[in-house]
Amino acid sequence: MRGNLSNDIVSIKIEEGSKRPIALHEKSMFGKIEHDYLYLSLIEACYLLEKGRLNIYEDDINCSISYLVDLLKEQNIYSKYVVYRDLKNRGFVIKTGFKYGSEFRLYNRGGGPGQDHSDYLVKIIYETYDINVLDFASYVRVSHGVNKKLLLAIVDDDFDITYYNIEWTRP
Repeated sequence: MRGNLSNDIVSIKIEEGSKRPIALHEKSMFGKIEHDYLYLSLIEACYLLEKGRLNIYEDDINCSISYLVDLLKEQNIYSKYVVYRDLKNRGFVIKTGFKYGSEFRLYNRGGGPGQDHSDYLVKIIYETYDINVLDFASYVRVSHGVNKKLLLAIVDDDFDITYYNIEWTRP
């Protein structure tokens, strides 16, 4: 399947009779469909390229996985991709968590937007980052306020990930 990269978005034309882009969206919850296109974020597209499910072209030049990884690194979102890939490989359905102040919201396998509510919000923190306790409290408060668990993904310099499940408790 062919995707075209432009302005950090990969678009896949949905041709008449073509079910693969629609299945990517409906079954696996990748991207969003508008008009006759499936639009993928750079992170989603990189994941699909790495899995051999998508070929990506920019100005009719075939993009390699290393080219997309370089784009992710230039935008300082490679760690976000590493966490996305790890969670996707674990079977989660992943959507943006932007409106909750987090990187992702997670749905268990088989779920997704419109089918059920997400179970987790994922906040990515770098191992060397000094976190302000008030910021941390706000992450926990928001997740609790929307009935979700907070999954804190700590990424170290080697891009290894340690997850912490953070829950609100009332003494």
